[in-house]
Amino acid sequence: MVSMKQLSNEQRAQVVACICEGNSIRATVRLTGISKNTIARLLVELGDACVDFQDRTLRNLKCKRVQCDEIWSFVYAKEKNVPTEMKGKFGVGDVWTWTAIDADTKLIPSFMLGNRDARTANAFIDDLKGRLASRIQLTTDGLKVYVEAVEGAFGANVDFAQLAKIYGASQEETRYSPAECIGCETKRVQGNPDPDHISTSYVERQNLSMRMHMRRFTRLTNAFSKKLKNHLATVAVYFMYYNFGRIHQTLRVTPAMEAGVSDHVWSYDEIIGLLPKPVFGPRGPYKKRISN
Repeated sequence: MVSMKQLSNEQRAQVVACICEGNSIRATVRLTGISKNTIARLLVELGDACVDFQDRTLRNLKCKRVQCDEIWSFVYAKEKNVPTEMKGKFGVGDVWTWTAIDADTKLIPSFMLGNRDARTANAFIDDLKGRLASRIQLTTDGLKVYVEAVEGAFGANVDFAQLAKIYGASQEETRYSPAECIGCETKRVQGNPDPDHISTSYVERQNLSMRMHMRRFTRLTNAFSKKLKNHLATVAVYFMYYNFGRIHQTLRVTPAMEAGVSDHVWSYDEIIGLLPKPVFGPRGPYKKRISN
């Protein structure tokens, strides 16, 4: 096995490519011959650099229509299996990833890990607001904590609507699939949102992309993060790759290029090139992406 200090940039790029295309760490070990601990350390360092870069770069964005959603995952153990002495500790059990997507450029301007509660909603929406250059139309799901969070961050300077799915009352939820969705209910919360653009379709499709590209989000498998820092690192590297390095099928360019924050498609080597930046400690950019 190859140690961290012995890795060439080509090997590091190979590791990142494997992880971003949905391979688990163990599968990446088999494909590259690099040890599991070395891969994990590389991802944590690179994830920190990716958080820092996107935090600085994704500012003053000219988004017009933004959609928000939350996607569930777990760290260490599922909530029902968390040991008694560890219950209530964030980073053990349920962890939600909050994401925002620009409906026009498909850029992910903001993401955050936390609980599905008002505290995380406030931190997430505040972060999103700080990245925007002008008034937007915002659509979220029906989660109630968004209402106060959006009002606190945007005030009256937003066109905000919520879209809640309606499920059939007679359709019982099974173990492998949710109840049948029989319709959607839209609600204008603030401003004057255009009814034709009240939608969460793009952000929900992004949830699928996350499950396809990050093994630890895959349902009904034993793939999961053992530590919160590893989970965050993988999410940060994925969004760096998604925003700057992956050509969107309908745009024919990357979301960052469409949004005007990049002029070319980033290679894996360029993403690895972020590593020489200083690795921040507990008060660095990681803290900005975790609300608890």
